[in-house]
Amino acid sequence: MLFRARQFEFVYPRPALVMGIVNVTPDSFSDGGNFFDSSKAVQHALELVEQGAEILDIGGESTRPGANPVSEKEELRRVIPVIEKLAAKIKIPISIDTMKPAVARAALEAGASIVNDVGANRSDVEMWQIVSEFRAGYICMHAPPVFHKLQKQKNILLEVRKFFRGRFEKLRASGILPEQIVFDPGIGFGKTLGQNLQLLAGLRSFKKLKRPLLIGVSRKSFIGKLLGANVNERLPASLACASLAVVGGGVQIVRAHDVAETVRAVRMTEAIVAAVCDRR
Repeated sequence: MLFRARQFEFVYPRPALVMGIVNVTPDSFSDGGNFFDSSKAVQHALELVEQGAEILDIGGESTRPGANPVSEKEELRRVIPVIEKLAAKIKIPISIDTMKPAVARAALEAGASIVNDVGANRSDVEMWQIVSEFRAGYICMHAPPVFHKLQKQKNILLEVRKFFRGRFEKLRASGILPEQIVFDPGIGFGKTLGQNLQLLAGLRSFKKLKRPLLIGVSRKSFIGKLLGANVNERLPASLACASLAVVGGGVQIVRAHDVAETVRAVRMTEAIVAAVCDRR
């Protein structure tokens, strides 16, 4: 299986990729305000690369529940200087985390290679046409039409699989090649605690789609609901979810705030599983 994002290629099977999160925002749920200054954001991103990040995900608008919308102009002001500076310094893919086509285009022009689209439930095709034009990677995330409005589906696995199949056809019709597409089940977006757990337990069912799968569980609120842990106490559970998702669910990309810890946990888990397979 191949994932291609402009000049970058990843051929699977291979060790899972860890995507480092860089929020250039004042209000993200976990690290809002820490890297709002572009120079701090760039420095943090470079530290994540040193820690083992193989993709950097740059976002300028929080998608947490209750977050205020950000104008296109403001989002551009936040993310483009960071992407431009990083593109000149690093040799790994940069992902732009945005729902706005104009921001995606500007980011790709500035040196990004992937569009991480939490608004993939869109009905218009402008974003997809831009991705096709640049031959960028595209992360298609499942979310309800109204962000964070809880879904009532009893079989969330079936619902997400149906969404992915439908999006795949629309993406192909817009000129996006299969090897450009990654699917993200959208843990935490409009899902109940039970649905999030069902998705994590059933990730392997998405293998039939024959596309890489990404998960983002890092420090998310469903962990707090289950364990009573605040946002700064969720790392152990985040690592447990990531490790199980990679070896049990076949996930190829893990999006994380805590890159060094996530890389170590995932590599250790992969090594153990490889040793078990060697014994057979």
